[in-house]
Amino acid sequence: MARDDRVYSSALEGKSIPILTLDNKWHQLFTQTEMTPEIEKLADELNALVERDGKIRMETKRIKKLKKTLLSEIVPLRDQANKAGNSPAIEKEISERTRLINECNDKLKGYDDELLDLSREIYEVDYNLMIETMKACYETLHENTEYIKGLDEWISKVRVELKKNVIRLQEAEMENYNLYSYMHQIFGPEVIDIFDIKYDPNRRHPVRRPLSGDESEYTD
Repeated sequence: MARDDRVYSSALEGKSIPILTLDNKWHQLFTQTEMTPEIEKLADELNALVERDGKIRMETKRIKKLKKTLLSEIVPLRDQANKAGNSPAIEKEISERTRLINECNDKLKGYDDELLDLSREIYEVDYNLMIETMKACYETLHENTEYIKGLDEWISKVRVELKKNVIRLQEAEMENYNLYSYMHQIFGPEVIDIFDIKYDPNRRHPVRRPLSGDESEYTD
């Protein structure tokens, strides 16, 4: 037995295993992960076994009902035979019903044996299907976890770089603001207009200042 099988066997010991292909929640698993060829094969096999089991149980009920009817018919026929003495016709009817009852018994015994075998086969296939399902789900979980870790690391790096760029942006805007203010004070608005320096510190290039020390919040 493989290591994974031993681990799963220990985890499933003493637990009731549902027939997976009859469980809607099992089918919902495969809206989140892919069904492998092995899972498809086992699911088809399990469905065939469950279908056969259902047919045998229905046939068993039908035969038991027939047997009960035949037994109920023998009693009045035996009474008639006792009253009529030796009646070949009645004895023939009794014999025919007895033969049919014996056939019913033989079929019921055969079905009982097959149901026992089916029960074992259904459990084994269902168990193997559960193992393969757990493997597929674990693999998807593992892959998603690695993907999430990678994204988380990327986001952390980007967040740090974003904070650095926010500071650089603030510094550049403050530099523009200061340059314009000094030029305006030194040369006056007429000179600035001559050089076509168009800068509106309150509209076009607002100086953003962080709120409460958080670089992600600004005021214009």
